Amino acid sequence: MFQVDRFQNRLRKLECVSFSELGYREREHLQEWLAAMPEALCVSMSESEDGLLIIQKEFDGFDGTRERLDLLALDKQGQLVVIENKLDDSGRDVVWQALKYAAYCSSLKKVEIVGIFQQYLDRNGGGDAAKTICEFLGEDTLDEVVLNDGISQRVVFIAANFRREVTATVLWLREHQIDARCIKVLPYRFGDEILIDLQQVIPTPEAADYMIRMAQKESEEKSASSAQGLRHTIRMDFWQRALDQLRADGSSRHRNVGPTKENWLSVGTGVSGCSYTLVLLKTHVRVELTIQRGSTAENKWLFDQLHAQREELEQAFGATLDWHRNDDQKRCLINASERCDGFEKEQWPDMIAWMSSHMRRLEAAFSAPLAKLNQRLKAGEAIGSEP
Repeated sequence: MFQVDRFQNRLRKLECVSFSELGYREREHLQEWLAAMPEALCVSMSESEDGLLIIQKEFDGFDGTRERLDLLALDKQGQLVVIENKLDDSGRDVVWQALKYAAYCSSLKKVEIVGIFQQYLDRNGGGDAAKTICEFLGEDTLDEVVLNDGISQRVVFIAANFRREVTATVLWLREHQIDARCIKVLPYRFGDEILIDLQQVIPTPEAADYMIRMAQKESEEKSASSAQGLRHTIRMDFWQRALDQLRADGSSRHRNVGPTKENWLSVGTGVSGCSYTLVLLKTHVRVELTIQRGSTAENKWLFDQLHAQREELEQAFGATLDWHRNDDQKRCLINASERCDGFEKEQWPDMIAWMSSHMRRLEAAFSAPLAKLNQRLKAGEAIGSEP
C-alpha cells in the first residue's frame, strides 16, 4: 500500500506491520471490528449477494461439543456464513475447523437461527431479530423468509497470511461447489495511524464475478423444486392472472407491466417516488400507496398532507385505511388489506377481484390530492431539510 505525496509527486510506501507487533488480538480487536462493520468483508461480492448480517459471536451452540466459531452471519440469500478469523497466520487446521462448524450449522432451523440472533441482539443493545432479518432479506413477514436452505452454507477465512495447504484446500472445495473464500487482512502503519487493508485472494476479484454467476446459475437450476423456487413460480403465475384481470377491468396503468417473482407489483402515480402497489403475502393481500422519494422530509410532508385529509380520503375510498408514517424509515405507506391464503389457488379469483376493485378505489381517492401536492412540490413549497 502506498501514499501519494502530492507535493513531491511521488509514491511513499507504507510500513506493513504484524498484528502481534501492534499488540492486537484476534477476539478483542479483529473480531470486534468485523462484527461492527461486516461490509468490510464484502470486498468482492456481486450486487445480488452484497451484504452480511452478523447474527452471533463466539457461537458455541453445538450439541456435545464446546467448540466456538468466531462469527456467524446471514447473507442476502438467507444462507449461513461461517467466518473464521486468524491474525498473522492462518495455521494448518483452520479449514477443517471451519468445515466442522459449517456442518454443525447445516442442521439449524429457522426458529433456531432467529433465536440465536435474538440472543446476540439482547447482549448488544436489543432489537427484534425477526424484524431485522425480514428487513435485511427484503421480505414483509418471517413466513416469507427461507433460512439455511439446503447445503449452501458459506465459509470465509480471514488472515494476514494463508499457508499453502489452506489455499490448496479452499480451491479444491470451490471446485466441488462449496463456497469457501480467503480474505487477506494486512495492517499498515502511517505515522500514528493504523490502516487495515482487506483483499479477497480466493477467488481472485477478476474471477469472482464469473464464478459467482456460474454458481448462481447452477443454484437456480437446482432450486426449481425448492421452497424459494416454488414461491417465485407461484408469484409469477398469480401476477399474470392479476394483470389479466386488471387490464380487463380497464386499468391503463397496468397495460405494459409484466409479472414478477417479487411479492409486490407497483405502477406509477404520476408523482415521482410515489406508486400504487399490490402486495401478495401468505396470510393476506394488500393495495397501497407507497411514498418513497429520495428525500425523507418530502416523504413525511406528503404523508402528513394526505393524513390531514384522512376523513375525506377514506370516504372516497369507501373503507378505513391503515396509515404508516414509519418515523424510523424513509418510506411511508397507506394501505388496505384482506386476509386470505395467498398460496391457495382456489382463492385467487376472489383475491384478484378484491385487489382490482380496491386498486381502482385507491386510485380514484388519491389521484387528485396527489396531483395537487405534486404541484406544490414543484413550486418549491417549504418542506424542511433532510434529516
